[in-house]
Amino acid sequence: MDPKMTSQNPMSNLLNPWVFLATGFGAGFTPKAPGTVGTLLSMPLFIVLAYWHWAVSAAVLIVMFGAGVVICDRAAAILRLKDPGSIVWDEFVGMGITVLALTPILSFADAVWWLVAFILFRLFDIAKPWPARYFDRWSGGMGIMMDDVAAGLYALCCLQALILLDAWLL
Repeated sequence: MDPKMTSQNPMSNLLNPWVFLATGFGAGFTPKAPGTVGTLLSMPLFIVLAYWHWAVSAAVLIVMFGAGVVICDRAAAILRLKDPGSIVWDEFVGMGITVLALTPILSFADAVWWLVAFILFRLFDIAKPWPARYFDRWSGGMGIMMDDVAAGLYALCCLQALILLDAWLL
């Protein structure tokens, strides 16, 4: 392992392709709220995917998850940390799960649901209710990814409940 590739020298870590991808092209090295920045960075991809059938988004997420296990595992090893906050690939996948059933942004109301999705995912990702907290204890790429998958599923369920409640009340 290159001695320059350590958590002590984060900018040199960007030269490594695993770290570059895992940190959302460097966004994860943001000093404040890197998970939030990474989640925001993922939004344009999923807004574009919303124009396609949900199965296309699901297929993209499956590929991103599989790649993410490897990418995050290698990046964490290079950074010599169990689950570095600078790794935000997992936020990409978690947010993608959350917005899986949302429609494209065609109106202000649609945009509000995307904002609600963002807030819900961040809340669940930070709070880590069971089983997210359990997965967070796993080591390696699978552990890094699975807590955000759980947070994304919780956020998706809450988002869908809110959308149904909104439709029922109106």
